[in-house]
Amino acid sequence: MDDWLKRFVPPEILSRKSYTPGFQPKSEGNLVKLNTNENPYPPSPLVANAVLEETKRLHYYPEPTSSNLRKLIAEKHQLEQSQVIIGNGSDDLLNLCVRAFSDSKRSVGMLNPSYSLYPTLTSLQRSSLALIEFSDDQFDLPLEKIISSGINLFFLTNPHAPSGLSFPQAEIAKILNDLEAILVVDEAYADFAEDTSIPLLFEADNLIVTRTFSKSYSLAGSRVGYAVSSPQIIEVLDNVREVYNLDRMSQAAAHAALSDKSYFEDCKAKILNERQKAHTFFTSLGWRTVESQANFIFTEPVTKGGKVGKEVAKSLFEYLEGQNIFVRYFPNHRLTESKIRISIGTKDQMITLIQTIKNWLNENS
Repeated sequence: MDDWLKRFVPPEILSRKSYTPGFQPKSEGNLVKLNTNENPYPPSPLVANAVLEETKRLHYYPEPTSSNLRKLIAEKHQLEQSQVIIGNGSDDLLNLCVRAFSDSKRSVGMLNPSYSLYPTLTSLQRSSLALIEFSDDQFDLPLEKIISSGINLFFLTNPHAPSGLSFPQAEIAKILNDLEAILVVDEAYADFAEDTSIPLLFEADNLIVTRTFSKSYSLAGSRVGYAVSSPQIIEVLDNVREVYNLDRMSQAAAHAALSDKSYFEDCKAKILNERQKAHTFFTSLGWRTVESQANFIFTEPVTKGGKVGKEVAKSLFEYLEGQNIFVRYFPNHRLTESKIRISIGTKDQMITLIQTIKNWLNENS
């Protein structure tokens, strides 16, 4: 940045680190993309028809509150419409949470490692950030550290990323009861899990649960998310929301996807089936692999000679990349540097992945 421009930019903005998304290839081509936890299947056929129909109305502004979509989501979770807010992806809702419930005097907390967007959003609000560390790579929830953290807003990703582990709802309930703060449970992967914190809304007023259509509903390119909470909290979030934060086509796409329950269940079943097969494969190799509740697998590669560690994980990551198979590697934390995260793909994609890993093992024997 030129020196003349730096005079006009606040130092907090100059010093902050931007969020780094997973690699997005410029063209799909002949590759296996398993690095950003997208759904490997296209959205419901109903989506295309709904979006096409909505293009006829693009000369009008979208409905500012996404009321039809809010109503459908409220019905899905047996809530009132006043308990739902829609966002431009769940990231938009996370941003609204930081905007509404933190500032220079009201700090934010998160587990470490976790979703790396939280620090980015916190820095934009010029809020301080408390990183709560796990004791080891079993990723047990550090309850007392969270409860005693003294923060005003806490982000808890459940199922956890990048591990895929699901935290017990009883422990989340304890945090809600004992933590004098707003708790945001980021349930981006909850549709692939056995449990959800949404029922806790009937017991606690300080809970926000965020969801996304990017993973289980195959709408990552459409950017639709939502949050559910008490009517009072939703009103606060609504007051800091951009007026037209979700366009007409995205509203229509999400409504259609949510309406096609049979297609959703079919795609979900295929992903869960491939997840189980992948877990069985990795554990058969003797690789420590988390019992995932998400649409990805987190595993620690081991060579045939029994070597593990950062260099082994990096070797496999780079080998797969050389074969046009993209997964995710997190070398910047002691609890993730020896592991890789693999999104669950189609049956054919997972077959290709597994065969390529076998080739890597043979070449590194």
